[in-house]
Amino acid sequence: MGTGSLTRARALRGLPELVDQLGGDGPGMLARFRIAVEAVDGADPDALVPTRSVALVLETAALELECPDLGLRLAERQGPEILGPLAVAVQNSPTLGAALDCASRYLYVHSPALRVGPVPDPERVAGVTGIEYGSTERLPVHVADLGVGVLHRIVGLLADGGYGLRSVHLPHPALAPEQRYRDFFGAEVRFDRPAAVLRVPADLVRRPLDGDRTVRDIAIEYLETHFDRPDRRITDRVRTAVERSLGGGPVRIGTVADLLRVHPRTLQRHLAAERTTFELIVDDVRRETAERLITRTDLPFSQVAAMIGLAEQSALTRAARRWFGAPPRVVRRAGPPPADTPLMEL
Repeated sequence: MGTGSLTRARALRGLPELVDQLGGDGPGMLARFRIAVEAVDGADPDALVPTRSVALVLETAALELECPDLGLRLAERQGPEILGPLAVAVQNSPTLGAALDCASRYLYVHSPALRVGPVPDPERVAGVTGIEYGSTERLPVHVADLGVGVLHRIVGLLADGGYGLRSVHLPHPALAPEQRYRDFFGAEVRFDRPAAVLRVPADLVRRPLDGDRTVRDIAIEYLETHFDRPDRRITDRVRTAVERSLGGGPVRIGTVADLLRVHPRTLQRHLAAERTTFELIVDDVRRETAERLITRTDLPFSQVAAMIGLAEQSALTRAARRWFGAPPRVVRRAGPPPADTPLMEL
């Protein structure tokens, strides 16, 4: 799988205990791939590990412990909780189809390398559709078993039991006796297929769930405001981080780099490649925020200064003259500029 992508460490929840039960050293197995047990057991819910390390630790554990069904065994220990805040949105969706759509849209929060979504039935049977579990690259065999196994368990939990699974397609040969797969999924399993797919009744997506819409909306808002899509430009991601940090103290590149989980020098290089700098982004965010607070509120200018991270009102006055060509009082008297009119034209 991709060498640069990251996955939530909770994807390996239950692995240390499973390795121990199989006669190995669970914490030691994780340590070989520089994965902390604390990150896996949920002590740090935001902990990330290289996606490649997730695949390697599963493949290594299965080989060394002679456990060909390791992915299925670990899937038996996991459920929606490994998805963190995404699980809240999924479980409170109005229908099972909406839950799958939510998982598809926000799975990047768990791992940008993975995807889940509906596909036409690979066997072209009327009234049947597919739910594909895939990746940006070829799925390692035990990652496929784990991922499809967890997907099966989550769909079953959402459907409150059996959900009419017709059969399962897996993109690799059987690692364990085929009966082991049939027992796990409760359905026929076909191997060496082009993709990992659960074949389900087409009307499954209409099955209602007993979700709370308000809770779902709150969870989705949290996902939207706290997690950046992997395809966003670094400039946009920095801008979002600065907007969240403004007014909470000095806005430093080291702090923002920590939020984005990159080294400050790496962040500077990425911004330079997009023809900007951290300082320019901070100044632009301050300018836009100041314009809104000055022209659309009656807040004291000392408070406006504090809310955009300036030490005192005099600093706001100097900045306003530079940004708008006028001091804050003149800008406030003029009011908001017409839509699409540059503020310097006031």
